[in-house]
Amino acid sequence: MTVSEKTVDWREYPPLELSALLSLALDEIVEHGYDGTSVRKIANRAGVTVPALYYHFENKQAMLRELLDHAMRIVLTHARAALDEAGGDGPARLSALVEAIVLYMAHHRDLAFLDSERRSLTPENRAHYVARRDELERELRDAIRRGVEQGVFRTPYPDECGRAILSMCQGVAGWYRPGGPVDAPTMARRYADLALATVQYQNQDGAT
Repeated sequence: MTVSEKTVDWREYPPLELSALLSLALDEIVEHGYDGTSVRKIANRAGVTVPALYYHFENKQAMLRELLDHAMRIVLTHARAALDEAGGDGPARLSALVEAIVLYMAHHRDLAFLDSERRSLTPENRAHYVARRDELERELRDAIRRGVEQGVFRTPYPDECGRAILSMCQGVAGWYRPGGPVDAPTMARRYADLALATVQYQNQDGAT
């Protein structure tokens, strides 16, 4: 059963469900970068022959694509579950989206790191990944535009805000560490507050 086929609690990010080979490939790429990783290194780490690895994956590129596909399935599934719960209110939708994305970045830091390796994808695979990533940015922009239409977001730059907020959330994967002074749910709520400030949120009573 895939992530998309499950009933998702968007606040929960269980351990990754990756095959042993993909899990080892992820470790290698995080440690050495895509260019510093070879199929032979992954095979040695897995204790299999290179031909045995090729039985499962055509090449290293296929492994990177599958890892990035898995990343986007997780974050998009959680983001859409958060939106379903938030309903039609612009601030609620933006807050839930940002919380879901930050929780993903905090709980799956290694997988989130792979976004920096999109430059290593072939043009076809890069276009496929960017299209999925654009879906997430589009959900952010739509939530912001809804808040603008509802008169509670004052920003004159909704699209730019969407890109800035997504970049802010992605940065969490680079510095967040479990066991630090702030847990992931608290950090996610703080980032939701930062996102609301970015779009100049002001409720109907004039409070921010």
